[in-house]
Amino acid sequence: MSKKIPLVPKLRFPEFAEDGEWIEKPLGDLFRIGNGRDYKHLKKGTIPVYGSGGYMLSVDNYLYEGDSVCIGRKGTIDKPIFLTGKFWTVDTLFYTHSFEECLPEFIYYIFQKIPWKRHNQAGGVPSLSKTNIYKIEMRVPNIQEQQKIASCLSSLDQLIVAQKQKLTALKDHKKGLMQQIFSQELRFKDDDGKDFPEWKEKRLGEVGKTFNGLSGKTKEDFGTGKLYIQYKQIFDDSEINTSNFGLVNVLENEKQNVAQFGDVFFTVSSETPKEIGTSSVLLEKISELYLNSFCFGFRPNSLKILNPYFMKYLFRSENARKEIVKLAQGSTRYNMSKVQFIKIEISIPCIKEQQKIAFCLSALDQLITAQSEKVEQLEQHKKGLMQSLFPKP
Repeated sequence: MSKKIPLVPKLRFPEFAEDGEWIEKPLGDLFRIGNGRDYKHLKKGTIPVYGSGGYMLSVDNYLYEGDSVCIGRKGTIDKPIFLTGKFWTVDTLFYTHSFEECLPEFIYYIFQKIPWKRHNQAGGVPSLSKTNIYKIEMRVPNIQEQQKIASCLSSLDQLIVAQKQKLTALKDHKKGLMQQIFSQELRFKDDDGKDFPEWKEKRLGEVGKTFNGLSGKTKEDFGTGKLYIQYKQIFDDSEINTSNFGLVNVLENEKQNVAQFGDVFFTVSSETPKEIGTSSVLLEKISELYLNSFCFGFRPNSLKILNPYFMKYLFRSENARKEIVKLAQGSTRYNMSKVQFIKIEISIPCIKEQQKIAFCLSALDQLITAQSEKVEQLEQHKKGLMQSLFPKP
């Protein structure tokens, strides 16, 4: 005989400990669902219009006024939105109204617990129907307990939003600072307070050389063997994450290029021109490391001319990216030429100013990483709290 799962949460506020089990109800008993409508006949205004992907624009009339939980009818069906006041929704977004014995704020968190993709009714673009939503059964406490839970989670959401705003502000600050630095609007001074020498224009071919990634490998060669840098490691970050290497078989007598500390790697192919030539620098010493065949490496002639920690930012700066993107060739898939790459001209400061720039931007990166971790911790805390505040399904 199977053990009955109690209809109460693992974590409960003390004042509700004696209130008994939550009641299981179909969503259709708790609220009604309204359809979105076309907005194109409306004029520009201050009333926000939402679709399944979020805010779209503002118009001069509203479809509904009040608190409502919205869920995608088509497209993005697993990202509930809580709206209040006057708003308009388009046909791809359902809105809720006429709540019975439940609070809209509580239903918002209920919606976050529902695995919406399991209720998808389409083979192509994901879709939901009113009928199926109404049939979904969820466990619900009394209004007072709903209010307590919603208030608790809402406070946590506000904290998460505030921390995300701080993270966005730090990223925006870094972007603006990099634009100032690499356009030379902002210059550093030496330890004596004197100006550094003017930056010098150099072709990349004058300060380094390119090399290819792995050659002659088949699918069977991957999965075991020596470490190699994967395409995604380069695309994802300006510094190679050394915990995500792939494995490839390389024989003792093979002639393959080995990567080394200070090398910069570039993606040679992309789906859009803007992503071509994305760079990442190796800032750790690895004894034997190879590069995937869909990228190429750039090795400075001397690390006394180009500082690796400076190159981490140089090749992802707006100025450098503009020049690299110009090399994109193709229609459905874009590629770039190493021959053209080494002809690119860049402005290079003296090595001591490079070090100052790298130190400044690295310190800012540390703040961004710490703030990202704070946001992640709060989101994980919310996830665990919701698991405890709601009964198991």
